[in-house]
Amino acid sequence: MTITTMTSVPPGLILILGGLLLPWLPGASRPVVSLVLPVLGFIQLLLLPEGLYAQIGVAGYELTLVRVDRLSLIFGYIFHIAAFIAALYALHIRDATQQVSALVYVGSAIGAVFAGDLMTLFVYWEITALSSVFLIWASGSEQAYRAGMRYLIIQVGSGVLLLSGILLHYQHTGSLAFEQLISMSGQLADAEPGVLLILVAFAIKCAFPFLHNWLQDAYPQATVTGAVFLSAFTTKLAVYALARGFPGTEVLIGIGVVMTLFPIFFAVIENDLRRVLSYSLNNQLGFMVVGIGIGTELALNGAVAHAFVHIIYKALLFMSMGAVLYRTGTIRATDLGGLYRSMPWTAAFCIVGAMSISAFPLFSGFVAKSLTLSAVVEGHYVLVWIGLLIASAGVMEHSGIKVPFFAFFGHDSGIRCKEAPTHMLVAMGVAAGLCLGIGFFPQPLYAILPYPVTYQPYGDLGHSLTQLQLLLFAALAFVVLMRTGLYPREQRAINLDVDWVYRRFVPRLVIFAMQWLVAVNAVFNRALHHLGRMVIRTVWRHYGPEGTLARTWPTGSMVLWVAILLVASSLLYYA
Repeated sequence: MTITTMTSVPPGLILILGGLLLPWLPGASRPVVSLVLPVLGFIQLLLLPEGLYAQIGVAGYELTLVRVDRLSLIFGYIFHIAAFIAALYALHIRDATQQVSALVYVGSAIGAVFAGDLMTLFVYWEITALSSVFLIWASGSEQAYRAGMRYLIIQVGSGVLLLSGILLHYQHTGSLAFEQLISMSGQLADAEPGVLLILVAFAIKCAFPFLHNWLQDAYPQATVTGAVFLSAFTTKLAVYALARGFPGTEVLIGIGVVMTLFPIFFAVIENDLRRVLSYSLNNQLGFMVVGIGIGTELALNGAVAHAFVHIIYKALLFMSMGAVLYRTGTIRATDLGGLYRSMPWTAAFCIVGAMSISAFPLFSGFVAKSLTLSAVVEGHYVLVWIGLLIASAGVMEHSGIKVPFFAFFGHDSGIRCKEAPTHMLVAMGVAAGLCLGIGFFPQPLYAILPYPVTYQPYGDLGHSLTQLQLLLFAALAFVVLMRTGLYPREQRAINLDVDWVYRRFVPRLVIFAMQWLVAVNAVFNRALHHLGRMVIRTVWRHYGPEGTLARTWPTGSMVLWVAILLVASSLLYYA
């Protein structure tokens, strides 16, 4: 296939069209096709030269459907890799709904990162929302249905804000180009209203603080394989959009630090291990947002590299917990423990993912997170650096230790089950191999980052030792807290987060307001009814058969009143 032919097909379209054709294929061939399509899409990316393609006019708007540069390519690469690994993990699935929605979801996310204009981005943005919700509903439970509805409302709401911002931005500038939207000053005060709306739309999809609970609400309710797909694409698409449109936006630095810190508390007390991973996803997104907020070449490289490796090790952790759920039927820490006896390979792969997310030296998380931390040091952001160090220790505790410990070690739950299916183990093995390979040999990753990289993660022995000491002390703290009984005990409970506001408080407030309005309406109706009866009685008293005006008056009195009325009328007329 020639380059001209390949560039005429927008990236991601191969997966979208292939996914839509799946229902017409034999059931046994659909999983294989799901594996082949990401490979074909990846080959397409390798043949694409940098530049702008498919520039067309639609309804008076100039659209650029495809833009290929180093930023879009690296996200395209990792999205295809993640799609292949997730499809391999889901090889046992025969549900056409899950297969189609997964491929359309992946294809639309890929199309979005190559969109050259904001309107094309919006179209793909909404397709990701509409297609991904079926991965939640496919669980078939009432909880999954409700969580999926909330997820869909929030994601579509993000799209509505995005479209509103695009239209205002176009009215202000006359351009739909998807490029840096914030001024070089990085101050939101200088931004026009349309840009602010676009930023809010990106913030929702990136799960900013107070906008984040759709993630912890929906991901744990997804199917075993659906959660793996969801962990890779939605939030990373938002990270890409922020890196493209808002690099150097200073407010993102503070927001990112808060994102790294607040999930620690919730993850420590959470019993559902997939929800723990969802909170740790928030934590990791915070590091990326900090890098985008700093906006230097080193910081942006760090954010993008972190997104790349995070997709892999987070998928690995979700795959390992999905395998546990698949074999045991539960994912609650209170019900698990001792599974290393039954699922040793899954336990080993989970530990690799845990060490990667904790940024142990020689694992992928270290070579990516080091770029961001170095950019923080270069920018002399002292408080930010302290916050990120605390967050690094926190993620070691809840994802690096808690998840594998309570699932595979800890107390023996007595559960004895089969090891994960072979294709799941192979998928986890591929992801674990990438975590180790990138950790040992980071230069291939550095070579495809948006900007040239001269950084050597292992060149500074002090940095490696500092990180190792931090992680070991975090592990020591966990051991001490467990031994002394001070570590929060795992228990079946519902932990309140800000979603309580719109899931409980606001509905109850609406019910109270409606009841109050009904009561006020009832009082008003009674008062109006009472007033009406008084008016009727008064009228009846004066105009009824026995009323004053119904009596027989003498002729002289009537003539007198007629004369008085004529005089009064004359005076009023001449006045």
